[in-house]
Amino acid sequence: AFAVMISTGIRQSFGLFLQPITADLQSGRETFSLAIALNNLIYGLPLVGFLADWIGPRLVLMVGGLLYAAGLILVTMISSTIGLNLTFGLLVGLALSATTYVVVLGAVAQLVPPTQRTRTFGFITAAGSSGMFVVPPIAQFLLVNFTWQMALTILAGLTLIIALLAFGLPNRPGQRLANQPQIEPDEPFFPLLRRASRNHSYLLLATGFFVCGFHVAFIATHLPAFLGDQGIPPYVAAGTLSLVGGLNIVGSFSFGWFGDLYRKKYLLSLIYFMRAVIIAIFLLVPLTSFSALAFGAAIGFFWLATVPLTSGTVAYLFGTRYLSTLYGCVFLSHQVGAFLGVWLGGRVYDATGSYTPIWITAIALGIFAALVSLPISDQPAQITQPTPVGNTP
Repeated sequence: AFAVMISTGIRQSFGLFLQPITADLQSGRETFSLAIALNNLIYGLPLVGFLADWIGPRLVLMVGGLLYAAGLILVTMISSTIGLNLTFGLLVGLALSATTYVVVLGAVAQLVPPTQRTRTFGFITAAGSSGMFVVPPIAQFLLVNFTWQMALTILAGLTLIIALLAFGLPNRPGQRLANQPQIEPDEPFFPLLRRASRNHSYLLLATGFFVCGFHVAFIATHLPAFLGDQGIPPYVAAGTLSLVGGLNIVGSFSFGWFGDLYRKKYLLSLIYFMRAVIIAIFLLVPLTSFSALAFGAAIGFFWLATVPLTSGTVAYLFGTRYLSTLYGCVFLSHQVGAFLGVWLGGRVYDATGSYTPIWITAIALGIFAALVSLPISDQPAQITQPTPVGNTP
């Protein structure tokens, strides 16, 4: 959980670097947006989840932490947009895929019973959100007092802690606690993958998660610049991101807990619908420092609350043996949405001088995701204990 906190906390502060980096490169916002969009797309590739399922999560997380540090340091040495895409886009994207939810949730799923799985996922998601609560104010402090290059170098030092924390994860794929029985039959990998690709609930989960990615990536990357354009001070923008992370601690843990008690699909539908409502209200009311902070708190409660519900549904549908791969495929859809949210945000702004078309798109997508979540099959798994020989009625 601490590894996810560091990794996602630093990731959610990237938007604060948009203006200083583009000023140094003398480029438009689309340049930075494309690099972060590539970062999100690489971050979502299921290759790392596949590796974690086959060689074990410990080595994957360790290498990811080292790659994260190297990628951030290399960003400080760039002098062109190509360098920005290769470092912030490719290397840091690969590192994120190895140090966040896909690998960690897949590992933890092996160690907890199904009745506690979704709330455990919620706890880990909440831990990641605490990183967003803590790191953006630190990043803003570093940007005010140092160059953006020094700020990234200091953050790179934090990512080295992730490599050390990797020793807390299982060393082998499918490893369980000694007292944890195997209650889910192992199914061969490729037949399971084919079955997943034909499962309508799995595809609907991926569709909704696409919208989730669009929302969070656009807001995390472009909200600080959007607020700055309207005359909101930078410290308020950093505080808004911090509130997103702080309230998401509560939201992720709460929805993780609710997911073990209530229908996950209705909770997912509620989250997407409430995002649309909150964004609409944000656009309609006059923009002030207070309304920005209120928006951060409101959207934060529903920010990554989709993660424990989505991953928990995937685990119910297909078991935990290859959860990193199967959740990784759904997460790829999330990151395709993230790619479009970040890139289109910069593209539309450079073309029109406004973010309004993207905000309106985000509202429409939220309503769409709320509707497509309703047909998902998410009944709680019934664990059937084998009947001992001789005890048949």
